[in-house]
Amino acid sequence: MENNSKSTGLKIALGVALVLFLGTGFYALNLSKKSSEVEKELTEQKRLVMDDLNTMAKQYDEAISENKISNNNLIEARGRIQGLIDSLKISETNVKSLWRYKQKYVSLQKEMNALLAQNDSLRAQNSYLATSLDSTRVRLEERTMFNDSLLSQNTALAEVVNKASVLGAYGLKGSGVIERASGKLIPTERARRTDKIRVCFTVTKNTLVQSGDQELYVQIIDPLNHTLGLNEQVQFDETILNYSLISKFNYENASLDICEYIATKDKEKFEEGRYVVKVYNEQNLVATTEFTLK
Repeated sequence: MENNSKSTGLKIALGVALVLFLGTGFYALNLSKKSSEVEKELTEQKRLVMDDLNTMAKQYDEAISENKISNNNLIEARGRIQGLIDSLKISETNVKSLWRYKQKYVSLQKEMNALLAQNDSLRAQNSYLATSLDSTRVRLEERTMFNDSLLSQNTALAEVVNKASVLGAYGLKGSGVIERASGKLIPTERARRTDKIRVCFTVTKNTLVQSGDQELYVQIIDPLNHTLGLNEQVQFDETILNYSLISKFNYENASLDICEYIATKDKEKFEEGRYVVKVYNEQNLVATTEFTLK
């Protein structure tokens, strides 16, 4: 009876032990399964945080590349993002660590939103300034073109006025004359009888020319291509003029008849042939004619 009682107690003890063993095993298995799932979840969460940080870094890269003027705030914030990415790569995968990185990510996200908004504002201002500068440059170019055109017109007008303000001569005639003892002058076409060559012309009326003492240069070329009279030179800019005489007169803004006379040196006889007469106002030829002595 006693042996049966001991056998029953042992069986009960073994049964309880088996139940405890199976329960512990099940609990351990269940705990291991949960631990694996938690680890997998933490790894996935870490990957998501890493993706978010990389996306944030790309946004900074784009903002920095679009900003022609270096923005130190963007560059420094981009550096902080990269530091957090590098740190997350080597960190332990646990709840406490992941929570800390998520907090830093949220903080950096707020900072990025503020910096990018500020950058967009600066870029808009720069764009407006660039547009204003382009508009100003266009107006300046148009003004410069207008001024150049006006200067060109004024220069052309000044040249026209300058040319128009030159005294002219018309009715230019040249001929040989015989000079009597009484001073009387008789026209002749005979070279050997000619005592002087007479050059007559009329100074034209020109209101653009200032009244007062004026002068014109007279050039007489004989058949041998010699310049008669003074045969002196005067230079105007790059033009050198050989002249026979300077006709000086008082101009009163009215037409004026003038005659000048040229004699040979040492009372030599004039050559037979064609004579050319020219009248200049400085370097400007204003009248020309020719005549022949036989």
